[in-house]
Amino acid sequence: MSQMSARVATQEEIAVPRLERSPMERRSLINTLLSLGAWIMALVACVPLFSVLIMLVIRGGKRISWEVFTELPPTAFEIGGGFGNAILGTVVMVGIAGLLSVPLGILAAVFLAEFSPDSKISEVARFCAKTLTGLPSILAGVFAYAAVVLVTGKYSAPAGGVALALLMIPTVMLTAEEAMKMVPQVMKDAAHGLGCTPTQVVWKVVIPTAMPGIITGVMLAVARAAGETAPLLFTALFSDYWLFQGGKLALMQPTASLSVLIYNFAGMPYENQIELAWTASLVLVFLVLVLNIISRAVGQRNNYVVTMLVVVKKAIGFEKAKGATK
Repeated sequence: MSQMSARVATQEEIAVPRLERSPMERRSLINTLLSLGAWIMALVACVPLFSVLIMLVIRGGKRISWEVFTELPPTAFEIGGGFGNAILGTVVMVGIAGLLSVPLGILAAVFLAEFSPDSKISEVARFCAKTLTGLPSILAGVFAYAAVVLVTGKYSAPAGGVALALLMIPTVMLTAEEAMKMVPQVMKDAAHGLGCTPTQVVWKVVIPTAMPGIITGVMLAVARAAGETAPLLFTALFSDYWLFQGGKLALMQPTASLSVLIYNFAGMPYENQIELAWTASLVLVFLVLVLNIISRAVGQRNNYVVTMLVVVKKAIGFEKAKGATK
């Protein structure tokens, strides 16, 4: 009897923990205050962004029409006009930069992530790439001016593409390397166990699995290159004409771009050109915003589509092999 009474007394003395969350508890109060502060800081940081976007929509949106996408820039006292050649020039130069930077960046990422991740040359390459991410864009223009413009004797779209490629390579390389490092080692070991060579493992397993991250890095690099002005002032200059001559794309001549058009027209004393500068700014911001949204969407999606394509490809190959054996 005495043991039972002692046991009951012991259970009464044990404090039952409270499982309900009290808003006035010290930890809950601190958490609420810090969360509120984070939201306030985020809203304050969004004020400049949304103010710029609203101003662009108000001042640049009123000139949005089919005319601005198809006509050439106006002269000093001309009314109307557009910047179709600047859009085409931007697309061409960013395309050239992509053709130069994406293969080099992915190949460098494969070497850094798979073949020699801990070597001295890999450490040097990573250091140089991280340094290039903070390189002032005007220095890339100076390099391309010395390497392309002085050699060819012309300001041209390829010179602008080389300058933009210098800015894109480190972003593509570093993001692709990190994406390849995220591929599970079990998948690589399974491929090696099936008899795949290191090259086959990279081509068939690593790159398809890391493709969303690689595409994210490429999109971010393209978005940065599309908005650069300083490198193009040294390499492509500007032009009031289309890139086409006689129905063919003439690359070896000064080339218009949206960023340089904005730079030139923003300082003009003519209202028509100032309005076109606002409209071109809106178009450029919209293009960069779309590229960033695409990169985020691709980066957050899983590898379901890639996996299904691989499975379908393997199934088709198996059926072909089965038919051949028959």
